Amino acid sequence: MVAAVFASAMVRAQETKHASGGNEAKATPSPTLNEAERKFKELLTNATLEGRWCSVKDGEMGAEKQDKYTIVSVGKVKGDSWVINSLMKYGDKEIVAPIPVEVKWAGDTPVIVVEKMTIPNGGTYSARVLFYGKTYAGSWTGGARPSQRTALSIGPLARRAHSAPCRSKGHRCGSAVRI
Repeated sequence: MVAAVFASAMVRAQETKHASGGNEAKATPSPTLNEAERKFKELLTNATLEGRWCSVKDGEMGAEKQDKYTIVSVGKVKGDSWVINSLMKYGDKEIVAPIPVEVKWAGDTPVIVVEKMTIPNGGTYSARVLFYGKTYAGSWTGGARPSQRTALSIGPLARRAHSAPCRSKGHRCGSAVRI
C-alpha cells in the first residue's frame, strides 16, 4: 500500500507544479504545534514501524506477513492535514516520498486517516493507523481488484538506528517491544 500511496503523491505533486506554472516555492509559515502534536512529530521523526500484518476475509485472519515502514519526518500543514515523508524503494533507488494524510485525535492518541485515496492503476485505499506509546496498530482496505483486501497491521516503533524486528510470542500479528 505504501508504494501505491507514493505513486499518488508523485502525481499530485506534478499536478500542483503544473497548476502553479513552474517550480517556484512559496514560503509559508509552519503551523504552531500543541504539546500532543509535538510529541507525535517527535515519535515519528526517523522512526521505523516494523511488525506484522495479516489479511482479513469473512472475519477470519490470514497468514502473518512482515510489515516495515521507514518514516524520515512528519510535518503539519494546517488543521488536520499533515505530510509524512517516508523512505521508499522505487526500483533500485531509495527516495523520500511525501504522503498527505489527516491526523485525528482520540484524546491524546493520534490516528492517521487516509480516506478513499485513489492510486493510478492501483485502486482506492482507506486506512486508519493509531499510535499509542511506542506501538502502532492499523486497519486498511483497498486494491485494484473488485474483491478489495482488508488487512490489520500491528507492531513497535523504533528509531531507525535501533530498529529491531518484533519477536514477542503469543500475539497474532505482532506486539510491542521496549525501545
